[in-house]
Amino acid sequence: MTYFPIIGLEIHVELNTCSKMFCACRNDPDETQANINVCPMCLGHPGALPVINKEAVRKVIKVGLALNSQIPEYSKFERRHYFYPDLPKGHQISQYDTPLCKKGYLEIDSKKIRIRRIHLEEDVGKLIHPEGKDYSLVNFNRAGVPLMEFVTEPDLGSTGEARKFAEELQLIFRYLEVSDADMEKGQMRFDVNVSLQEGSKAGTKVEIKNLNSFRALERGIEYEIERQKKILESGKKIIQHTRGWDDKKEITVFQRGKEEPMFSAESDLPMLHIQRDFLKDIKAEIPELPQAKRRRLKEEYKLSRGEVEIFVQNKDLGEYFEKVISELGQVPHEKLLKLIKLTSNYLITDLQALLKEASVEGEDFLITPENFAELVAMIFRERISSKVAKEVLKEMFATGIDPSHLVDEKDLAQITDETEIEKIVKKVISENEKTVQDFKSGKKQALQFLIGRVMTESKGRANPEIVKKILKGIFK
Repeated sequence: MTYFPIIGLEIHVELNTCSKMFCACRNDPDETQANINVCPMCLGHPGALPVINKEAVRKVIKVGLALNSQIPEYSKFERRHYFYPDLPKGHQISQYDTPLCKKGYLEIDSKKIRIRRIHLEEDVGKLIHPEGKDYSLVNFNRAGVPLMEFVTEPDLGSTGEARKFAEELQLIFRYLEVSDADMEKGQMRFDVNVSLQEGSKAGTKVEIKNLNSFRALERGIEYEIERQKKILESGKKIIQHTRGWDDKKEITVFQRGKEEPMFSAESDLPMLHIQRDFLKDIKAEIPELPQAKRRRLKEEYKLSRGEVEIFVQNKDLGEYFEKVISELGQVPHEKLLKLIKLTSNYLITDLQALLKEASVEGEDFLITPENFAELVAMIFRERISSKVAKEVLKEMFATGIDPSHLVDEKDLAQITDETEIEKIVKKVISENEKTVQDFKSGKKQALQFLIGRVMTESKGRANPEIVKKILKGIFK
């Protein structure tokens, strides 16, 4: 029997506002001291009244507009009633029938994934279960943090498709600067609805709660597909219910039966009237998004798919790359393409390696786009060799010094004078008689060894093509 997976995602994203959703408490995901960013409102004290965080509303609408959603003129908050230790009010302020955004979509590999709704609510506290203890603790620092809930239609048909969609959303949230979406900090979490369709017959969905990594998302869906398949093949029926994900055992486990959420009006908050001018201002803030950037980088700079993806995934590196290219000046198109390729290679390989080793960020990065462009031009003009270029780049990274000044000061310019190179070649030949004999007897690798010795003797400054030409001329 052939079954087709039908997958829908619910994605919860903590917004990076300065304060919480309905009070002035600090929104700080890096706070390590428990229960310090709290007040009567987020602790659910009687008489404490909520006030809507306008910036959180703005950020959710920004996401909606970026994802082709409809933004209604009016939206309101409601109370979702349930009791849990990390929800002190006994209800969560959320949205139900009038979300801020609805009927959007995002295309993944030319397939349109529909977005049912994007709404805004408050996050709950965090329960802590000390190992070996018979009690739990609760940290309310997270309670009341603005939480964007993002619900898709069941348009995803595979584990890989679900992961790619989620990864693209994370990238979009970062481009829009609405959230860091750091899953290690709990800023982005997934619930998944999975069912198996047999022919035209729709299956019964099962929800998996609180998947907190892309791996968990993939493994959770894979496990649930296989679990449901075995049940159906045994002639039994799937019962709609909610399951949790056991990250250690990599299995889903039963949590509870089907529950219908209970909502009532939030009488302490007014109806939101979303005016057209407000939407116009938000729309003007939306930057170039990842998919548009991929197309432009490929068309404008003729980069490979791999290069494009690196510059899109690493937004800061991509922006730096374009600043460097803008500093190369007006040059013929063919020459410019070669300079672009050189720039890309050195940024992706050498500079990335230096950044990883030093963990440099933002203002601590000392190489200006102008100086990096100058370095690339020096390599292209063969003023310095690739070996010297690596050393110059290291020095620039450490000091921010101008590459021309560094090359002149340390006498690192490439030697292109054939007479000067020939002297070095003859010295190397006299010191490596055995290798010379090996080359004469037909061992081609001996030539590369001699070239390497000449480069070492010249401290990387001799032009390798001229070295090779002179050596072949001597042994002709």
